[in-house]
Amino acid sequence: MNARRDHDGPEDIDAAFAEIVADLERDATFARWPEEDTAAESAPAAEEPRAEGPRDWTAAESEDEEHFVPPEPPPLPTPRPLTLVGIALIAVGLLLLLVPGLAGLATTVTLPLGLVLISGGIGWLLLRMRQRPPDSDDDGAQV
Repeated sequence: MNARRDHDGPEDIDAAFAEIVADLERDATFARWPEEDTAAESAPAAEEPRAEGPRDWTAAESEDEEHFVPPEPPPLPTPRPLTLVGIALIAVGLLLLLVPGLAGLATTVTLPLGLVLISGGIGWLLLRMRQRPPDSDDDGAQV
């Protein structure tokens, strides 16, 4: 019913699309499908070379390629005696929470005592942490 036509675009959209596709096919900078490359190889050599797609590229095999072998990690440092005290406080506090009758005290005493021991052990370990980086001349990252 609407006889009005838009005059901004081409009348025949299929013809305009076919013209765009033909222009792109003539341009050698665009990659081709592998089927088109085999058809181009059988065609006469008068055409200019076409760009290959990223999946058509294969890496050159090198026989002398070495694999990275990471160095052995350094041994873990031995914990200091005061660090062991903090770990022991946490362990005793957990033991009092899990098995309250083991200490021979009432449950009303072992629960707060266990929580205080665990909190004290965690606080002890946190306070013993290093607050500044070790003294060295290296400004690089530490892993």
